[in-house]
Amino acid sequence: MDWLRRSLSTSSGNTITPNTQTKSNSKVQHQQEGEEKVYGITEELINHVKSFTIDTFKNFPLKDEDEGSYGEETQSSSSKVRKDLSQWQERHAILVLSRVKEISQLRYVLCPRHLKENQFWRIYFKLARSHVLEYELRHIQQEKLKRMAIEDEKSSSNNSYEVEMAETKHGIFIEAQLPSE
Repeated sequence: MDWLRRSLSTSSGNTITPNTQTKSNSKVQHQQEGEEKVYGITEELINHVKSFTIDTFKNFPLKDEDEGSYGEETQSSSSKVRKDLSQWQERHAILVLSRVKEISQLRYVLCPRHLKENQFWRIYFKLARSHVLEYELRHIQQEKLKRMAIEDEKSSSNNSYEVEMAETKHGIFIEAQLPSE
């Protein structure tokens, strides 16, 4: 879970100094709030997460299986790599850790003494599923729409070449049929 350590260190390095103008403070805060909304960090989720205890995680009935409920396979350079969390979940985890100190403290106490990092996050996302599922699904839908738009753009640019080539071939064919003088 090096991605989490790196992400937390870079996000903590982006702190605002007291000399920064008030306008930029409010702009940064507004962007952070917007990002939190996109990733489902709501007051309702925060209150729910604050109710988690060490026993909540220790006693969670987690099977020792490689289920694909939150893992996914993605192409990375030349091989398939199994990821524990999707990109959306990684960003959500970073935001929730930085916003809710209680979950950060739980993670510190539980990992790696009682749970592996991937087990902790599987349990977390199962416990928070009712609060974050709609946000994650919305993100997945938006990503699909983006991919479809890109594919549509590519296919429409290819179609224009095909039309031009067909018109050119048709023009050559007509010229070949015309009697020469």
